[in-house]
Amino acid sequence: MSKKLITVSVNGKKEEKAVEPRTLLIHFLREELNLTGAHIGCETSHCGVCTVDVDGQSVKSCTHLAVQCDGSEVLTVEGLANKGVLHAVQEGFYKEHGLQCGFCTPGMLMRAYRFLHENPNPTEDEIRHGMSGNLCRCTGYQNIIKAVQYAAKKLQEPVAA
Repeated sequence: MSKKLITVSVNGKKEEKAVEPRTLLIHFLREELNLTGAHIGCETSHCGVCTVDVDGQSVKSCTHLAVQCDGSEVLTVEGLANKGVLHAVQEGFYKEHGLQCGFCTPGMLMRAYRFLHENPNPTEDEIRHGMSGNLCRCTGYQNIIKAVQYAAKKLQEPVAA
């Protein structure tokens, strides 16, 4: 099978790689770019552990082809922190104990990141609905909800000059 050259910006860094047309985005990220934050779970897009941000949309990378990202901006969990400072969603999961085993956490963080761009001041019910495509087998979700609420408040704080 002939490879296709794609150019994609991942976490702000331009990457140019030849990939087989059937290569899934999750495998491209993990195997070609060594970005192993996004996990492989169900491989059917049901669990959301592979969630990344592509051109301002939450994408489950286990069912999205790498060639579909040619010319796109991709953000992974590795790109959330800025110069060593945790993003508000990362801080929220830390402060509110929004994780246990950590397997779902990268996907949860990426979905929370995009969700809070879509809805910066959500209600608890809106958070539950907005995060419903990402499954967690450990936490019972309450602390995940608190973590997203924390991040929403933090993102609305004025930026210090």
